[in-house]
Amino acid sequence: MRKNYFGTDGIRGRVGEHPVTPAFFLQLGLAAGTVFANRGSNRVIIGKDTRISGYMFESSLEAGFSAAGMDVFLLGPMPTPAIAYLTRTFNASMGIVISASHNPYYDNGIKFFSGQGLKLPDETELQIEALLDKKIPVVDSANLGKAHRIEDAAGRYIEYCKATLQSGSNLSGMHLVIDTAHGATYHVAPGVFRELGAKITVIGNQPDGLNINKGCGSTHMQTLQKAVLQHKADLGISFDGDGDRMLMVDAQGNIVDGDELLFIIAMYLAEKKQLQGGVVGTVMSNLGMEHGLAQHNIPFVRAQVGDRYVNDILLQKSWWLGGEPSGHIICRHVSTTGDGIVAALKILSIIVEKQTPLHELKQEMQKYPQLMINVPVHSKQDIFKNRAVNSAIALAEKEMGTHGRILLRPSGTEPVIRVMVEGESAEEVNKQVKRLAGVVADEVG
Repeated sequence: MRKNYFGTDGIRGRVGEHPVTPAFFLQLGLAAGTVFANRGSNRVIIGKDTRISGYMFESSLEAGFSAAGMDVFLLGPMPTPAIAYLTRTFNASMGIVISASHNPYYDNGIKFFSGQGLKLPDETELQIEALLDKKIPVVDSANLGKAHRIEDAAGRYIEYCKATLQSGSNLSGMHLVIDTAHGATYHVAPGVFRELGAKITVIGNQPDGLNINKGCGSTHMQTLQKAVLQHKADLGISFDGDGDRMLMVDAQGNIVDGDELLFIIAMYLAEKKQLQGGVVGTVMSNLGMEHGLAQHNIPFVRAQVGDRYVNDILLQKSWWLGGEPSGHIICRHVSTTGDGIVAALKILSIIVEKQTPLHELKQEMQKYPQLMINVPVHSKQDIFKNRAVNSAIALAEKEMGTHGRILLRPSGTEPVIRVMVEGESAEEVNKQVKRLAGVVADEVG
């Protein structure tokens, strides 16, 4: 069940062995509602992003949960972290987000949160999955769940975000360009930054159900880069479709990625002696961040790609800070999940306090050249069982030594193998990644 994405063009696609249809979502709501019924409040929170299929799937889920006796609270379009927050605020048993994050409009997906605003544990997901193929009885008519629409959801979340800014701080005098990707933050993010005193220029805030992430947002940064330079802004902030990730553009038009932003926050908290433990990144995190943190004696651990895995390690170690190059940044002392708006406010508060522009703050980390080639494959078989691929990896690791890093991994959402190489020498990185990608293409492409 965890963050499944699927195609909805013509209502096609599959989740495991299940065809993606409104009937599947009704069964999913009934199954999840049956598992969670009588576990506390009997309430479920449902939010979504702006893609057109969300209307249909929202209605199906509502019917399924009602049939299981769960009261449904509908938020409409809201960022993923807002659902995590409001699930706790309304004392709900679970929260659901209908979103495919950074994917195009014709994809959609689903994410679950527990009553504590965390991703569901594996055992609970397996309980839900076990009921998907079974005939589940509907509760008696007198026990059917009711549906409610929370009209002030956006206002509640805006106030929560503003409260994460250091007391007494504001953004007066700053000019920001905000790109909301025609997604779930389109009606929330502008309010947060404007109410904190910033002058804002907003782009990508006219969702029509079909344009989410299209040529905008954190997956298409060129749009924001041009806007920042055109408006001579202090910086730009770009969200993805569901608002749980965020990237920035400095005043010079340069992209500041998740690793650089995470490093800035880590250094600030360490300087203030407020960093609990160390930092969790992923296997894709830049080697320059790892080396930079080590120079300041800040522990660093890599997780698998995915904010879920970053959060798991943070919980295990009781650490506060983690994230991904894509812009998922988790500040566990203020949020239970990755939150683009909260992370942006943390960076802005550092800029204000230090009176130092973003392009100078990011220079504290020496970012190593990193290249990645996506090799299309027919099936994402275990490439590490291939002798030629293993030999090519061993050769590259021997040639680069401690001055570089190599990673091959199957994509979680696309039929590709991601071949990534990074190191101190751009020329060496380019040579190695092309050679490795060529071997992978020849062997399993």
